[in-house]
Amino acid sequence: MTGRRRAASLGKIEEGTGPARPRATDGAPPDTPEQAHASPPPESSRLRRAGPGVWTACVVLPASVSLWLMSLRDVRLDAMGDLGLLQALPVLFWIALGLLVLGFCVAAAARRTAHSCFALYVLTLIAMIHATPPMVEQELRYSWAWKHVAVVDAMLRHDGEVPNAGGFDIYNQWPGFFQFNALILRATGLESPLGYAMWAQVLANVLMLGPLLVIYRSITTDRRLVWGAVWIYYSCSWVGQDYFAPQAFTFLLCACVIALVVRQLPSSRLPRPGPAGGGWPRGRFVLVIVIEAAIASSHQLTPLMLISALLLLSLPRRNRRVALPALAGAVVLTAAWNATVARRYVSANLDSFVDALTRPEANIWSGLSRLGDAAPSQVMVSWIDRGLSGGVFLLAALALMTRRWTRRTPLLPLVLFPLPLALVNAYGGEMIFRAYMFALPAAAFLIAALLMPQGRRLPARMPVVAVLLAAMLGSLLFGYYSKEAMNRFSAQEVAATRYVTTQTPPGSVIISVTFAAPGLEMHYDRHERAEITQEGLQAKRLLAKDPLTGLEPLLRRAGDKPAYVILNRAQYADVHLNGEMPPGFMSRLETDLARSPDFTPVHRSDDAVVYRFAPPSEGSRG
Repeated sequence: MTGRRRAASLGKIEEGTGPARPRATDGAPPDTPEQAHASPPPESSRLRRAGPGVWTACVVLPASVSLWLMSLRDVRLDAMGDLGLLQALPVLFWIALGLLVLGFCVAAAARRTAHSCFALYVLTLIAMIHATPPMVEQELRYSWAWKHVAVVDAMLRHDGEVPNAGGFDIYNQWPGFFQFNALILRATGLESPLGYAMWAQVLANVLMLGPLLVIYRSITTDRRLVWGAVWIYYSCSWVGQDYFAPQAFTFLLCACVIALVVRQLPSSRLPRPGPAGGGWPRGRFVLVIVIEAAIASSHQLTPLMLISALLLLSLPRRNRRVALPALAGAVVLTAAWNATVARRYVSANLDSFVDALTRPEANIWSGLSRLGDAAPSQVMVSWIDRGLSGGVFLLAALALMTRRWTRRTPLLPLVLFPLPLALVNAYGGEMIFRAYMFALPAAAFLIAALLMPQGRRLPARMPVVAVLLAAMLGSLLFGYYSKEAMNRFSAQEVAATRYVTTQTPPGSVIISVTFAAPGLEMHYDRHERAEITQEGLQAKRLLAKDPLTGLEPLLRRAGDKPAYVILNRAQYADVHLNGEMPPGFMSRLETDLARSPDFTPVHRSDDAVVYRFAPPSEGSRG
């Protein structure tokens, strides 16, 4: 074969199934610059020559989007039960989602599918999963998102640090995320982040697409493999830490640092501008340091995750000129922040952290054993989530065994780096889930390498791949939507909380059963808060036996000020789904409050009621 024919042959391989490989059976990326960086034909040219598979995928996508948008008109939020939004979505929604999975599989099986087609499918998947709740619900979902809105509001009102913070004190020590949002509000003239916080999950997942693509395209130029990994990531990311929160912000930043490092490693298959002997271009390294500083100032856990990732990436000698400078920057910035701004929190919790080091098995088990009192539906959902997580790691391990070329990439350390932290700290029972979240980007690529090997035709195996992708996505939706009955709030619930936080005398005590009420922390400096499920075991037993008698210690905290009890629909759902109080407790409490002459309803709607406590000795005192 002549040199010209050989070059043409390589061009066809690049155009159709990804980069040429010296060993077709190994699935490895190209090992020579000529193979790795052969210029693909323009996307417009590929579309003109597209086969029936590509055209089918291009037709299925708008049909799926149309059906999804039509289905949103028939969502019945009042139909939500133990499985949340899953029970409220109409059949048309599931047809649209099934069509989307089918269309993506057709696109992946075709040889000439363009990047733009894959990108549209992934963006549609993000929209269907994450834009559906804000499009059908009236208010910001999830009580912790409301709390973070309250922190931003407090920092704006007090021009920086939150005074008399109480439970907010930790946010004074890691204020980066909140100060960033305060800066946005000052720059835009908005009064509150409530408007855009509703769309935080959509935005966080769209932005995450950037670092994912940088990581994956640093390992291979195969379009199908890159976008297959992206699709699998979004189909398996069930942990739900992408709402309006510091952890979502810093997770995205952490992924950006890892992407920049992986892009610069010697194993990268893409051209790397910079020093001839390797290392960092000056501007790019400055960007890494700036991002690391933002991470160190915004969250307690994420800097440690980043340090662990960079440490493992620096173990191979060939990576050290890139990984060690980034690692040193992360260590110095995190240590400096924890020794100065966050010193008070670190000192107060140092003993518990050291104690956790000696109980690695308890740290892992703490996140897996809290099912005893939950509703049967939530036990089932929890096992589905665990099955999805276990399946992800099992498929990733199988890929490492059967796709030998993946062992020459940074994927293995990027899957393993969260494990040390999962062993040394429980992080309130959430560490095992956070470890899964940080390991997922690399695990998703490994799964894609297993299911969609480079240089092989897929039509014969696509039915199996389609079933696996559908199973992943279905499992994700169980984890994501099953608690929607307690995570979503109606306008009436928001009005009740706004009343009790703004229209009641300063110094009052606001009592709720759980935290599932929108904005209880707003104007935190006006009131004291009491949450029944956060009381001690003895107090909860007394409340379960006699709700009014059990309330007395909480009411006494108000002194000569009034006390208010707020009950709302989401709290009913929270108690039922999580089982932190006995069955029927909420109904008994509301019945006893309604019958007692000491409690007066001062705000009532279909979804919420607020009772004011007026002791007999005070009569009708206002």
